Amino acid sequence: MPNNRKETIKVENLVTGYSDRQHRIAVTDGINASLYSGELTCLLGSNGAGKSTLLKTLSAFIPPLGGKIFIEGKELSGYTDAELARVIGVVLTERPNLSNMSVEELVGMGRSPYTGFWGGLSDDDRRIVDEAIALVRIEELRHRMVQTLSDGERQKVMIAKALAQETPIIFLDEPTAFLDYPSKVEIMQLLQELSRIKDKTVFLSTHDLELALQIADKIWLIDKRYGVRIGTPEDLAISGDLAKYFARDGIVFDLESGLFHINHRIERRIRLTGDDYRYNLVRKALARWGIEADRNADSPDCIEICPEGYLLNGMVYPTVGSLIDAVTEKE
Repeated sequence: MPNNRKETIKVENLVTGYSDRQHRIAVTDGINASLYSGELTCLLGSNGAGKSTLLKTLSAFIPPLGGKIFIEGKELSGYTDAELARVIGVVLTERPNLSNMSVEELVGMGRSPYTGFWGGLSDDDRRIVDEAIALVRIEELRHRMVQTLSDGERQKVMIAKALAQETPIIFLDEPTAFLDYPSKVEIMQLLQELSRIKDKTVFLSTHDLELALQIADKIWLIDKRYGVRIGTPEDLAISGDLAKYFARDGIVFDLESGLFHINHRIERRIRLTGDDYRYNLVRKALARWGIEADRNADSPDCIEICPEGYLLNGMVYPTVGSLIDAVTEKE
């Protein structure tokens, strides 16, 4: 596994936004940062913070309003489109408007920077396509038509296409959008694995905050008011930046777990005893009903976790649901 990370992208005083002959609208300003090979970096921010604008600017889809972008030591403006296609692969959220094309053919389109759009694939090109399909583990999809794929399957195919492009850098815009939770986890784990195995620089925007905090090597936080903050999830947690960027009324950042929790309005307390895994699950269930439960609560009522279930005031309730019904009946 490669461990000699190198700087592949560097931005200096980058300003992103949009301009025409009459207006210049800056979205982010003064970004100084780097991206490295062998790392998965996630771009996080609220709606309208400028994630897509930044990603499009780094991908050369829109020009920067100021500052400089260096790709592998060369300024972005110095690349031709053909050269850039061999350096950056981009996977967008939009579904490809393709029909009557097999998965293998679509992945093969990743070779177009080397063959031309209508160019035939050589034996070496086919070997690279096969390797990309194997790395993403979609061999069973090879002969399926693209229009028959699920959202998760389609996203894997587009990642395989980017791999077949053989670029050192891959940008992805919301790659887990519209996927169910297991598919989100699978895609993120796949991208992390590819960054390690193939020594790729993987940079993606996402709204899946909790997932990014568990999987990303680095986080770029972006906000119009606070600007851009960069670091590991742990360093951003310790510095308070994660809480500053995302905490709201009813949402708190838990430093111990490194994740965000819903902060329920507490109206009542109850004593809870027990030492097994059910303790925290019962606390979570009671919190939804505005009841704080712990071992030291000053309350005439006590719930004891026991082998038969949950003992409350002399009665045993076999499930958490039946316990909640009993506790909330008293209100």
